[in-house]
Amino acid sequence: MRPQALALLAGLTLIGGTGSLATAPADTAGLPLFRQQAAPLTDAAMEQFLRTASVVRSRETDKGVTGSVRATLSDGALTHDAHIQTVEVFKSEFRAKGKFERNFRDDWRFNIAVYRIDRLLGLHLVPVSVERNWKRTRAAFTWWIDDVLMDEGQRLNQDASPPDARCWYEQMRHLRLLDQLIDNADRNHGNLLITHNWRLWAIDHTRAFRYSETPRFPAQLIGVDRTVLERLEALDFATVKRAVERHISDADIRTLLSRRDGIVAHFRKRGEAALFDRRSSPAGCMN
Repeated sequence: MRPQALALLAGLTLIGGTGSLATAPADTAGLPLFRQQAAPLTDAAMEQFLRTASVVRSRETDKGVTGSVRATLSDGALTHDAHIQTVEVFKSEFRAKGKFERNFRDDWRFNIAVYRIDRLLGLHLVPVSVERNWKRTRAAFTWWIDDVLMDEGQRLNQDASPPDARCWYEQMRHLRLLDQLIDNADRNHGNLLITHNWRLWAIDHTRAFRYSETPRFPAQLIGVDRTVLERLEALDFATVKRAVERHISDADIRTLLSRRDGIVAHFRKRGEAALFDRRSSPAGCMN
């Protein structure tokens, strides 16, 4: 954890008996919002918190078009926000902004499936997401990303350069791999968040899992970490099925594995020039 300036200590709140410090931004109305811990929470701990902590406040988010909600959760020891999505839309035909799509799907379940696939590959680009009830319906509760410096659109508008270019481009290359694998139809600059340590987070995957059996944009597959490629190549139906449970269909898994075959073949054809040993990590790009 980065050293805290003495001038900020007055704004820090000790949460419960955990010994962790948290800031309390104005938009939480006095409720402390978890920000940093001496010992970072594990994925399992975040999942448990998202499933069981009490919702103490909720409000609509100011981004997106699916009516999602930002909620503040607390278990008495920890207080943190979650992004709640309940969208569940299927249309045989969908038209918007000049685009046409058959068998259109927009589904909260995909957030959970993408999180679990991300972890199978060891990418750690996607925040923890779990299934939980929300106002008598099922929903995805996703860990809210704190300490956000900007989104990718703001970075481009400001022409901001990462402090470690190699680390940054490794993250971006893995993001492109993930989007090709899950056939993401809704990647935009607003759902790519950059924290102050220049860690990249990809959020909002309700329009993933389209139907292409091959990577749509193979030219975007520039490079991959050797270990990630090995994990990708080792995926099989049973492994993915156990991870995603009922959040995507068997047909979706088979189509994903077909795209996987195309991605692996692409990188194997490119050879060593496309492979690297990853420098980026959950610590971000300011090590």
